[in-house]
Amino acid sequence: MRLQKTSSQQRQNHRKAGVTMEQVPVPSSFIQPAFILLDGRVIPLNFPYLSILMQGRPQHEMDEFAFRHPRMDQGKRAKIFAPFDALDGYGESVSSKNIVYTDPTTLDEGEQEELNRRLNILHNLTFNSRMAKANRVTVTVKYYVPCTDEQSFSCGIRGQYLTETGVVWKVDMEVGQTITVGGKSISFEDIVSITAEDARLFDLYPEE
Repeated sequence: MRLQKTSSQQRQNHRKAGVTMEQVPVPSSFIQPAFILLDGRVIPLNFPYLSILMQGRPQHEMDEFAFRHPRMDQGKRAKIFAPFDALDGYGESVSSKNIVYTDPTTLDEGEQEELNRRLNILHNLTFNSRMAKANRVTVTVKYYVPCTDEQSFSCGIRGQYLTETGVVWKVDMEVGQTITVGGKSISFEDIVSITAEDARLFDLYPEE
């Protein structure tokens, strides 16, 4: 049983009847609900658009409106509510601060000779586009990339080592001094090491 607050007139009547309580018990059956449940949602009875909600969603199936305005795919709807990046480039700037830069290393004489030998082998295997397509030699090249972030203390001083794995399409020994792995062209002077997918590749060729 619930309690309901009484008015001043009711309190006077209660006093005449010998009832001095500020609140009197009222059966719950006499109390009107203050809200309703609609599709699992609690809607107050004084909601100004309650009558519109009670009508439900518009149904358009196989009519002119449905053909002119088809329902949007859920994946595309998600893009509409994607967060707006008001500070263009701020996210990239913050992410760049997490990059760890290192000092460049210099190859010793033996390491440089071995690197040159492997470049010569790859050059012979990819002398032209026909040989490159026929051999399809897959290698992994580790190379050095200097820091170009002007907001970093490492700019122009340090860098990071990256790797590129793919098929060798060209080794330019004369003009460009570059090796093309996949779609990436890498300068000889930035290369630290070259490893082949077939570990026996560089052992099959004699020392030059």
